[in-house]
Order: sequence, then C-alpha cells, then structure tokens
Amino acid sequence: MTPVIFGAWAVGGWMWGGNDEADSIAAIQASIDHGVTTIDTAAVYGQGYGEEVVGKAIRGRRDKVQVATKCGLRWDDAGGSQPWETTDRLGNKVTISRNSKPESIAEECERSLKRLGIDVIDLYQIHQPDSATPVEETMAALVKLQDQGKIRAIGVSNYDASWIRRAAAVAPVASLQPAFSVIQRKIEKEILPACRELGIGVIAYSPLERGLLAGTVPPDRQFPPGDHRASHRFFTPENRRRVLDSLDKIRPIAEKHGVSLAQLAINWTIQEPGITAAIVGARNAEQAEHNARAMTFRLSPEERAEFRHAFDATSAAMM
Repeated sequence: MTPVIFGAWAVGGWMWGGNDEADSIAAIQASIDHGVTTIDTAAVYGQGYGEEVVGKAIRGRRDKVQVATKCGLRWDDAGGSQPWETTDRLGNKVTISRNSKPESIAEECERSLKRLGIDVIDLYQIHQPDSATPVEETMAALVKLQDQGKIRAIGVSNYDASWIRRAAAVAPVASLQPAFSVIQRKIEKEILPACRELGIGVIAYSPLERGLLAGTVPPDRQFPPGDHRASHRFFTPENRRRVLDSLDKIRPIAEKHGVSLAQLAINWTIQEPGITAAIVGARNAEQAEHNARAMTFRLSPEERAEFRHAFDATSAAMM
C-alpha cells in the first residue's frame, strides 16, 4: 500500500455534484500509472455505481492495484439503524441506514465483488458503526468472509477507540479509516494511541478537507446542486477565509519544495506519526497525477512543525 490512496467517493457521482465517467476512469488509471497502488471505494458511493466505475477502470490492471471497499450503509434495505434521508446521484429520494448484521454483510460482499469484477476484495471495511448490531457479530461475519477467500483483510471506518478495541478482540483488524487533517486532529487524543497499541494501520480520509487545503476554494465560490460542501460547516465564508489565511503562512514551504499547497498538505499528512496512508480523491487524470506526486518529497521536522502551527488557531476555531 502506497502512502497516497485514490479515493473514489466523487467517482460515484453522489454528494459531489455528479461526475463524468470517462474522466473518472482516466483519473483512476492515471493514479495507478503514477505509482498509487490502492483504490478506496464503497458500495454506497453512487449506490453501487461507484464500484462499477472502479471495476471498469481496473480491468486489465488488477495485478497492479489493491481494491478496498466498504459495506454497512444500505440504501436498498429497510433493516438498518439510524436512517437518514438524502437523494441519490440522480436526484431521487433515498433512505440510507447503517446495517452491519452478518447476513447483510454477506449479501453486500457478493454484490460488491460482482460490481467490481473481481474474485477477492483486498480490504473490506465496515463503513460506519452500527449501534443496533453487536460489533462482535459484525467482526465474526468478516472473519467468515476471510475464511471463504472472498476478502483478504478486515478494516473498519469511523470507529472510536472503544469500538476498535472490541473489534480487535474478535478479528484481525488491519486498518481504521478516520477523518484526519491538519485542521481535524481529534483522533490524536485516543484513536491513534489505540491503533498504535493494537498494531492497526490508520488510513486517513479528507486530508485536504474536501479541497479546502488546496487553496482553491475562495469564500464566494458557489457549489453545484448535489454537492454536499454547500451546507458543510467547514465551508462557511468565514471558515474559508481562516483556511486561506493559514495557507498563506505556509506558502513559502510549498514554494521551497516546488509543490502545490495541496501536495504540501497531503505530504504533511502521510508523514504524521501513526498515519499509514491518506485517501485523496481526483476527478480527472491531471488531478490524479498531481496527487500522486505528493509522495515524491519530504519535509523537515521544522517545516512539519511550522505547517502544524500555522493551522492551530484555525483548527481550534473550526472544530
């Protein structure tokens, strides 16, 4: 697994204002061509469509890539917990619920394998904790899939330290996928120490905070219909200004290394102690190549400290 992972949420065309399938396929393939070895997707991304796009993109390249996907968020079954209403990628109303029951996981795995066009999933992750299902039952179901040769490794996403410990007591948990960036650092208190103690890898998502840390989101930018950032609390005009002010402080570091602000933020994240890799999305081949190049340089300890300090006040205000 390389330090940068291709994130395929936007590829599903859901909650990101749609997608162009040809561009999405080109982005995934360019990412692989530039050394990224893992693609992270989920069944719920585009309600199955995202996995289908990934499947098309990796056809003929399966030996070059690890496929990570997620289960546990159902839009096609009423048996879950904590339901929430939204719209699918086509604008139709849909209810999504958390379902980590063993029978649901087994069903989802078969569907994901078919959509992806593969025989085995390299990393199969529970997308969100399901409070209605004991985590021990969920992990036992994943171990069964592992024994059957349908998945290679077990992962979880968005679990807190308590859930991680319960899961690890039942199954060999390879990884946790939490939100983490220079703005959003709350996992440093309990979750990172727990993962270090248990030998669990940490795959950070949103290292660019949905594009904010790329420095390309001015306070007056309008997002297209269906783009969740329009209502996200990080994207108020005031918070966007805070982020831009912090980015100005570390711009000299980016210039010194000849990289973009986005590449700098990705690089800082993947060098953080306890972080195994970072998931970064791309809409086209150019963005994918750009993200992959974030692996090609190294910051000094002083530069890393300066980067973190530049966002201390911003992080405190936004969290």
